[in-house]
Amino acid sequence: QVQLVESGGGLVQPGGSLRLSCAAEGFATSSIPMSWYRQAPGKERELVAAITSGGGSTNYADSVKGRFTISRDNGKNTVYLQMNNLKPEDTAVYYCHLDYTPHWGQGTQVTVSS
Repeated sequence: QVQLVESGGGLVQPGGSLRLSCAAEGFATSSIPMSWYRQAPGKERELVAAITSGGGSTNYADSVKGRFTISRDNGKNTVYLQMNNLKPEDTAVYYCHLDYTPHWGQGTQVTVSS
């Protein structure tokens, strides 16, 4: 059974940083692209960042370019999202996704507030 287990969310002040992790259990993810999405209250889920299977290519939403970095460690079956210079509008539940599959993480809350 495939599980995506997220961690690293929390409360941070504007300008602060967090690193999210998503560990895949029960499945080797090295051949599959992965993504991070987020959903704020009252809004649709949106793509934040994506990374190819080998990690050689990444893509970001315009709203996070230059602030967020997606990476992966295929040896650990884990994808990361480093978030710097966080803003209140980054507040949302963040989900990792194993692309082209129905598998999603359970979500981790990120709250940016002073």
